[in-house]
Amino acid sequence: MGALWLSTVPPTNAIVAQMLGVRHLSMLGGVVFFSHQIGSFLGVWLAGRLYDLTGSYQTVWWLAIALGLLAAAVNLPIQEQRTPSSRKVLTA
Repeated sequence: MGALWLSTVPPTNAIVAQMLGVRHLSMLGGVVFFSHQIGSFLGVWLAGRLYDLTGSYQTVWWLAIALGLLAAAVNLPIQEQRTPSSRKVLTA
């Protein structure tokens, strides 16, 4: 899992740099990955809680599928664009 998680760092930082510039990249990257840690904790905790309540992981799997489809639907219309300030920083 560590190798898979670490493989997302460079593309995520590149997207943050393209969209918001590199001036505050370390702070923005920290916020992004801190929120990932909170989300993963809540996901694992909720899965355990639902298992305790139902005795099965089936609810967790269906919930994960539904959340994945919702995330895809929410992200589909996004069109990435650089901000004017990031264009200056990246071209200078």
